[in-house]
Amino acid sequence: MDQRVVECVPNFSEGRDRAKIKQIVDAVEAVAGVTVLDVEPGADTNRTVVTFVGDPDAVAEGAFQAIARAAQVIDMSRHHGAHPRIGATDVCPFVPISGVTMDECAAVARRVAERVGRELAIPVYLYEAAATRPARENLAAIRKGEYEGLAEKLRDPEWAPDFGPARFNAKAGATVIGAREFLIAYNVTLNTRDKALATDIAFELRERGRVARTATGSAHYAKGKILTYQDGAYPCGNCDFVGATFAETAAHCRAAHDYDLAALLRLNDLDPATPLVGQKVYRAGKFRHCKAIGWYVDEYRRAQISINLTNYKITPPHLVLEEARRLAAERGLVVTGSEVVGLIPFPALLEAGRHYLRAQGKSPFVPIPDILQTAVFSMGLADLGPFDVAKKVLGLPREFPKGLVRMPVKDFADEVSRDTPTPGGGSVAALAGALGGALASMVANLWQDKVESAEAASELLEAAKTAQRVKDELIVAVDEDTNAFNAYMEARRLPSRTAAEQAERERRMQDGLKAAVRVPYRTARAAYEAMQAAWTVVRHGNVSSITDGAVGAQTAYAGLRGGIWNALINLNDITDRDFVDEMRGKCDALLKDAGLLLEQVTTHVDGRLAGCTEKK
Repeated sequence: MDQRVVECVPNFSEGRDRAKIKQIVDAVEAVAGVTVLDVEPGADTNRTVVTFVGDPDAVAEGAFQAIARAAQVIDMSRHHGAHPRIGATDVCPFVPISGVTMDECAAVARRVAERVGRELAIPVYLYEAAATRPARENLAAIRKGEYEGLAEKLRDPEWAPDFGPARFNAKAGATVIGAREFLIAYNVTLNTRDKALATDIAFELRERGRVARTATGSAHYAKGKILTYQDGAYPCGNCDFVGATFAETAAHCRAAHDYDLAALLRLNDLDPATPLVGQKVYRAGKFRHCKAIGWYVDEYRRAQISINLTNYKITPPHLVLEEARRLAAERGLVVTGSEVVGLIPFPALLEAGRHYLRAQGKSPFVPIPDILQTAVFSMGLADLGPFDVAKKVLGLPREFPKGLVRMPVKDFADEVSRDTPTPGGGSVAALAGALGGALASMVANLWQDKVESAEAASELLEAAKTAQRVKDELIVAVDEDTNAFNAYMEARRLPSRTAAEQAERERRMQDGLKAAVRVPYRTARAAYEAMQAAWTVVRHGNVSSITDGAVGAQTAYAGLRGGIWNALINLNDITDRDFVDEMRGKCDALLKDAGLLLEQVTTHVDGRLAGCTEKK
């Protein structure tokens, strides 16, 4: 069963007083079952972003305790900072990470919001997936007017809080609580102190865009005259088209620019169903699920484009960065780097690294640490301070920090040679398969950009992709095999004095044996994929590297054969006959396919090597 993990990323309106920040973080850490992953204070924004994870109940308690402590130590009547805010705890989102649905996170948000309103007397608004009405889904709409306009907002029946009193809390302000997908808080740094220049680019990037203006020939868009809708003349904010009706212009925007004009107007607080004559025309921004503003950060002596990416799978940070670089260059500016506030998901940084490797004409299927380092360098993520991948990237591939694969080769060989049952043949088989995949990847990456055929280049890249994936799987399997067998050994040591204890011991032993079969079988399957990648590279790679591919195939076959042997030996004591018959059939079929493939590789390589010898 998947572990149930929720992430919470509250933003507090205090970024300068370290003692106050510590009190808030301490309140979170005091809750059992919660792990604080990141604390990001900002002096100029006067705001701190805290990231913590845990099971839903623990995270809910941690969030409430943090909000309560923030209300005690922060006085919003004295708060000033560059970032928009509405309260001491400005916003508190819950994010599903593992084994939890968005609906469950929304339920957690509502539960915490009700408690905050009832126990702390703080007005609470629900947003995004927890919102009670469409008008409150957007955080910016709730936050509009900020703390300074909150008293007036609370007097408007349309803005009565979802929980808590509809009265102004001068010290704590209000809090926005909700559930959302993972948000990447991402800042792009410019070589200027001019906030207006950063804002100019931010308006081009963000989904809601900006007020449309006439062209002036200047790269600085804000210099043009503001466009308005006139009777019989409805300009498109993104080009020179002018429709006779709103419907005509809306159809043009959809066909020519792929955006919904009515939705764009709603993002900018205009109702497209009302008369629009005299209203401002809006120009759509370049990226969906992108919010951005410009600000100046005195600590860095530079302006930044502050960006929230609410769906990185549609709008990843590296694409926004590249467009920001292009727009900056048009304005005579330079992007000096960028920073991630809080955490960034592993897939986002991985795809960024692969993007830049492709741009360099390199294979994007190299070891994961190399890909991530490429992303860090290419995006300038260490421009303003160190970027620690282990601490800043959420969801890195699983590994065993103190596992066998962390040992030097000599120490590993010594460990295998000792008079203990683990590590044994299963771990060695997994390592052999991993080395076979590594060799296949090496040859594929060496020659993918040197072969004449585009088809061969594509096949080599695909081989590199497969080889890297199975290499990583098999590296983990080196320790998984040992751990699986250890589970069986631990079950054997369970007490067996009573009938109930005997039954539980037998059940645990059988479960351990099945795991001890599945792990080496997965090793064999992965090693077979490494063999297939090796077959590709010996067919398409240069003859100077053909023996590397051949050794990769042979080594991977050793891993496969070892995996199957270790699976079969553990079948002997399993009482579930259906499981035993199924696994024997799978092992027999895989071994047959692998034998044929190894024969193909051997025949092909020996033939090419014989040809080379004859030419000499």
